[in-house]
Amino acid sequence: MDIKEIAITSAEYPEGLRHIHAPPEMLYIRGELLPEDVNAVAIVGSRKCTHYGKQVAYDLANALARRGITVVSGMALGIDAEAHKGALAGGGRTIAVLGTGVDDASIYPHTHKPLAEQIMQAGAVLSEFEPGTPAYPSNFPQRNRIIAGLSYGTVIVEADERSGSLITARFALEQGREVFAVPGQIYSRTTRGVHRLIQEGAKLITSVEDIIEELPQLTLTAVPQIDTTLTEDELRIIELITQEPTQVDHLIKHLALPSHATLGLLAMLELKDKIQHIGNNTYAIKK
Repeated sequence: MDIKEIAITSAEYPEGLRHIHAPPEMLYIRGELLPEDVNAVAIVGSRKCTHYGKQVAYDLANALARRGITVVSGMALGIDAEAHKGALAGGGRTIAVLGTGVDDASIYPHTHKPLAEQIMQAGAVLSEFEPGTPAYPSNFPQRNRIIAGLSYGTVIVEADERSGSLITARFALEQGREVFAVPGQIYSRTTRGVHRLIQEGAKLITSVEDIIEELPQLTLTAVPQIDTTLTEDELRIIELITQEPTQVDHLIKHLALPSHATLGLLAMLELKDKIQHIGNNTYAIKK
């Protein structure tokens, strides 16, 4: 996917970033930023997180996405990745802010390239750093101001006392945004930073409703949900046929599957009453 440059002077530049301290002069973007992405909440946390933390990040992001709220995070290992995955599974939009260039060679961690591709299809991967910029450690605290600046509020799921997520929380407070914290076990190192935020006045949350209650500026809309009874390949066929009735040969070519496998998938979708054969080896969505 091509890299797009958006300067601070452009009308496409996110309004929320214009008013933060040292706004980036240029954003490098793969995917697409939409006007409705102003309706956003950030979810960040520790790379070395617990199973509990991963589940909470995923569930909160999923619930936000289902309500039409864009989820912003940093695509790091741990909590960030689960937030993006939860938003994608909820059928919503998500934005990843990188501390590297957005080109394939620079994306970090490298194991998240497939995740980055999914995010580009349902939102954007962006950075203030030029393509080719590697993962310098100093870049990541700097990019955290952008995560906070794109969002009405920032949720910290798990963070120890030295976590970069606390830097994001500090930026959010400096920008006049809300900071939310998810409580955890008092004996866990991964929640010491979170509990300190709560002691200092961050809003303790236990559900997505707690976030929505504190952010009346959020616009809530229902997002059409993915049918979880369908396989990944079946969903790919539905996506193609939804655009317009499609011939079998085109489906075979696009899916890059053997013809017998594609025909089997089409038969299953007919049995599930999702599609119909309309003649001339062409299929359409069942009305």
